[in-house]
Amino acid sequence: MRELMPYIKGERHGKVVGVTFDDGYRNVLQNALPVLRENDFTATNYFVARQLDGGNVWDAEIGIAHSDLMSADELRDWAAAGMEVGSHTLDHPSLPKLSPELADYQIRQAKLELEQVLGAEVTAFCYPYGDETHEVRQMVHNAGYTNATTTQGGLANSNDDLYGLPRVTVARSTNILRFLQKCLTRLEEKRRKP
Repeated sequence: MRELMPYIKGERHGKVVGVTFDDGYRNVLQNALPVLRENDFTATNYFVARQLDGGNVWDAEIGIAHSDLMSADELRDWAAAGMEVGSHTLDHPSLPKLSPELADYQIRQAKLELEQVLGAEVTAFCYPYGDETHEVRQMVHNAGYTNATTTQGGLANSNDDLYGLPRVTVARSTNILRFLQKCLTRLEEKRRKP
């Protein structure tokens, strides 16, 4: 996200692609990082601050198998490789379902804890489950983040709210043709809008 922000803000022009990952899965470090480095790409990974070296405990209730998350050392390895560390809250809750005080704590404290582990500023945020409201966006802004991504499908541009940036989802089942279709369809939709 840090490399994309000048383009999204309209300060730079050109065709760019941003790569983001949610949750801080260890398999991203093991499998995606070598490919990113080989192709001279960077990416942002949104970490759940209190699950470093843990797992996707938030998925247990819906029957999704455990997957290991990166440790603090692995998070630092990710950053040392030129990748960005973003925040995905302390515990991966649906923020609008929390009291305003708890939602704000999840947002602010995650930034502080990740910055302590990293030894550097964390400026990118991602809403767990894509769940957000205007009030939650304002909390993210007030906490000192410079941008936030949603799960809303679309291509980000300079007209977007920096705290509500859309993304094109690439799941395990997304083949290259479907990926191109998602990108081109969303590009056409944005061109047609007044």
